[in-house]
Amino acid sequence: MTGLESFIRTIPDFPAPGIDFRDITPLLADREALRQAVERLAGESREFGADVVIGAEARGFLLGPALASALDCGFVMARKPGKLPYATLSAAYSLEYGDETLELHDDAISEGHRVLVHDDLLATGGTARAVQELVEKSGGEVAGFSFLIELDGLGGRELLNPLPVSSLVVFPES
Repeated sequence: MTGLESFIRTIPDFPAPGIDFRDITPLLADREALRQAVERLAGESREFGADVVIGAEARGFLLGPALASALDCGFVMARKPGKLPYATLSAAYSLEYGDETLELHDDAISEGHRVLVHDDLLATGGTARAVQELVEKSGGEVAGFSFLIELDGLGGRELLNPLPVSSLVVFPES
């Protein structure tokens, strides 16, 4: 265990019955836990050699910019439809509790850029795969994936294989 798991609260049956939501707001509120999380995410992702970090809406925005800064990279956002004001690319995906779409400005990632995909949580891998699709549509290359939390047993890591995946805290499927 990493010590960070004590700052992650489990909320049963949210946002739907049978889903255990992993609430990271206690971690974000604690300056030492937040600092440690960003430093460890950067330490585990540095070897990926990314030029830019992309974060998925919405919780990928919370640590993504700090991670990008620690890696001396830029940060771009993958957002829900209608939230970006410029021309976009889109990718649809499925979650455990519904279907979603993400969009990316069509000029956010340059041809050949190595991109670190960051989100707070890896479950089935659908969100991360959608972000990977956006990166590839942009002409970028996914260098690896970075997560604060991974839910073991839901197949996310296997879906992202053979690309490298880094997760700081692993919880069993619940």
